[in-house]
Amino acid sequence: MATKRKKNDFSGSKSSKRGKKNTRKMQDPIKASDRRSKSKVEAEGIINLTRDGFGFVTVEGIPNDIFIHISKMRGALHEDRVKILIPKNIDPRARRIEGEVKHIIERSRKPHIGVLHIVGKQVWAIVESRNMPYDIRIPVDSLDDLPEMGGIKAAKGIKVAVLVTDWPRRSPEPLGKIVDVLGVPGENDTEMHSILAQYNLPYRFEPEVESAANAISDVITADEIAKRWDYRPVTTFTIDPSDAKDFDDALSIRELEKGIWEVGIHIADVTHYVTPDTPVDKEAFNRATSVYLVDRTIPMLPEKLSNNLCSLRPKEDKLCYSVIFKIDDNAKVLDAKFGRTIINSDHRFDYEQVQEIIKDMHGPLCKEILKLHSIATILRRKRFEHGAIKFERPEMKVIVDKEGKPLDVCRQESVESNWLIEEFMLLANRYVAHQVARKCKSVNPTFVYRVHDNPNPDKLLELRRFAKNFGHTLGDTDNPKNIARSLNNLMTGIKDKPEENAIEMMALRSMSRAVYSTDNIGHYGLAFQFYTHFTSPIRRYPDMMVHRLLTKYLNGAKSQDKAYYEENCKYCSEREQLATDAERASIKLKLVEFMQDKIGQEFEGTVSGLTEWGMYVEIEPTKIEGMVSLREFTKDYLVFDEEKYQIVAKASGRKFTLGDKVKVRVLRANMEQKLIDYELIWEE
Repeated sequence: MATKRKKNDFSGSKSSKRGKKNTRKMQDPIKASDRRSKSKVEAEGIINLTRDGFGFVTVEGIPNDIFIHISKMRGALHEDRVKILIPKNIDPRARRIEGEVKHIIERSRKPHIGVLHIVGKQVWAIVESRNMPYDIRIPVDSLDDLPEMGGIKAAKGIKVAVLVTDWPRRSPEPLGKIVDVLGVPGENDTEMHSILAQYNLPYRFEPEVESAANAISDVITADEIAKRWDYRPVTTFTIDPSDAKDFDDALSIRELEKGIWEVGIHIADVTHYVTPDTPVDKEAFNRATSVYLVDRTIPMLPEKLSNNLCSLRPKEDKLCYSVIFKIDDNAKVLDAKFGRTIINSDHRFDYEQVQEIIKDMHGPLCKEILKLHSIATILRRKRFEHGAIKFERPEMKVIVDKEGKPLDVCRQESVESNWLIEEFMLLANRYVAHQVARKCKSVNPTFVYRVHDNPNPDKLLELRRFAKNFGHTLGDTDNPKNIARSLNNLMTGIKDKPEENAIEMMALRSMSRAVYSTDNIGHYGLAFQFYTHFTSPIRRYPDMMVHRLLTKYLNGAKSQDKAYYEENCKYCSEREQLATDAERASIKLKLVEFMQDKIGQEFEGTVSGLTEWGMYVEIEPTKIEGMVSLREFTKDYLVFDEEKYQIVAKASGRKFTLGDKVKVRVLRANMEQKLIDYELIWEE
């Protein structure tokens, strides 16, 4: 399984429930139209389609999405950028506001994934996505440009990625072209490549990029060593997931005097090897991030760099960019310095090994690990005391074999060994940002910050109402300084309660998404005034930008071009979200695959969510969630009571709410739609 440590800085707080609109924030504000009636105004944004062909557009300043009827779409498709018309005088609190598409500004560049269907000499891609209600017609002569298809007969049933090119006015379906041949449906590689293609993520390097990477010298010269602080004699080690291959970071520790420690946070010096505007650098920027699917890693850098040259493997000399702290037993930072180093890691630990050392107080480098654990524990406590938000949702992990077949599903809890690394990475990221912002010669120097805005007030109000249904109170949210305390108190109050999962998910949805920006607004979730990403340059391009900017400013350079870096920040934030979506899609795919041989089996479960169309249930022991459709249930008439947040059986009077124990039967596990359906076993 391909996994990598992900710091919880609120980079992905979206939920993925069936029937939930997946909308994206609009770029431009509403502006009055000078060509239409004064009763309407124009707005611009990305449209999101439902399976029935209706659309929704998010408009800044209006809490609810703008609904677009299928008859007023003007050929717009999912995630096209559109100009819409909406009523001028509207009540922003209205539950439903209708608009119409005026015209399509730009077609989405995301391909649609479908299976080729051929009748005579007519070719269609039968699209899988629930957001694409139309199939796409492919000009038959375009298959001649794809010799790997083997002709029109061999192409039948092949899965492809298709880009919409046009939609002629009188055509019942849009036209498109095949941009990638993915393979035979159902095969593991085909399905994983389909997920990557769906989110515009590459799954191979072009030969010229591989050649450029292979040409990079791995020789560390004496002159290079002389320029660096030599930390090879200092006890140093890495802590990563057991299946990791790209080791970004290492820790060193030595005692300077009684109660005073030097802690080194050593980060792979990727920018020593990858210089600006080279083929490898350009490709790294295009990707912006590594992608961690269930069964594989799609690296940002070619393997020679990610798993070899830059990876901080044990017993090898490695070049690093380091933050060296002087810190006391009470986790008070007495000094910090930044510079390039050379290290030689003494040991490669995984999280499980370090957790055993912390638990048993025995094992390799026990003294060093226990001291770092002690300091990290204090750092963590201080962080929450200063207003950091504490969400600790376990991660779903799918265990797969070498062919990608799912063998088991479990939940991973964050433990002390994870916290140890997390706290020191947070410390380094915070001090790098602080160093640039406070000590650079320029005033307000251009820098790449990791920022997180205050929670959405409207969503906090929804959370307050929702929690009240279960007898929980959300404290003061009017003052931003008190929101974190109120949320943390709520999280403590719902711990181990039946409604914990649903309330925590709604709390997460009230959070803004963390992004990259040159405008430092601070990081609300972490309660940091200054924060950046410095510690993972092997897998994140923003970290490479930070390394380069820090070097410039340490060498006395003036502030860099803000517009250039802001554009790069926006691009990297977008790519990060695509990677996150792909990772979630791969997990969902494997969960569905895992359930396929369990059709008809019965499980004990817990109600985890309620909507007007169904009841979500997590089954034991895997916690795999599926939906019980209300309209498919025939033994009673089930309706959703939104005000009381419960489902009521009209004939029997039976009620279902969050946390209720139920028994279900697996009804469907649809690989195409990536949906799991359960059937409620009605017990009289």
